[in-house]
Amino acid sequence: MARGEDMVVDEHLRELAARLQGPARLKSDLLTEARHGLLDAVEAYRESGVPPTEAQRRAVVEFGSPAQLLPSWQAELAVGALRGLSLRMLAIAGVGVVAGDLTWRGSSWSGGPRPPAGYLLLSNLVDWIWMGALALAVAGLLVVWASARAPRPGLALAQRAVGVGLTGILVLGVLAGCALFTWSLELWDAALHWPPMIIGGVLVGAGYFSLTRAARGWLLATAR
Repeated sequence: MARGEDMVVDEHLRELAARLQGPARLKSDLLTEARHGLLDAVEAYRESGVPPTEAQRRAVVEFGSPAQLLPSWQAELAVGALRGLSLRMLAIAGVGVVAGDLTWRGSSWSGGPRPPAGYLLLSNLVDWIWMGALALAVAGLLVVWASARAPRPGLALAQRAVGVGLTGILVLGVLAGCALFTWSLELWDAALHWPPMIIGGVLVGAGYFSLTRAARGWLLATAR
């Protein structure tokens, strides 16, 4: 809990918090760790006879200004955002690859006339999008792992490239998936009442929503 005599420290942390963008939990952990470090420094100054307000001022100056701290902190938050996006994409794309065809099995129209060539091409494209998303998600996690072990300038470029790829393939997946679902309803009226199709549509929509939030978080963290 904040104390009245910690106002200088708290104001410094509030300024940092207002300028940081990234995963809420990681951001909170960074700020909590910083506050503990600052208060330890304040306590050390006070024990040496420095007045409370001056002790806080010295601790804040020693800790670093927002301009000094933000680049490294924001980079860490961007890596955390990429990790979250990659993990969500891995889970959702994995389900999409495994369960995509289950929405059609046993349907009343599965043994009917062959769908148009364009429809089959779009269906195959959706499958390839899910596979590409899986590959990019794995690449994202590998880049995050490598960044944690030995940060290098080249890895920052790799992080951005994978993040852009994941965001792009998400947009492509949303467009292709919605087009395929709409076309399916136009071709087969029964598709609108087929339970696996309805459940699959709801789950995919929820997955796309979750991925869109994660992609937006990564974009905001990277833009700072």
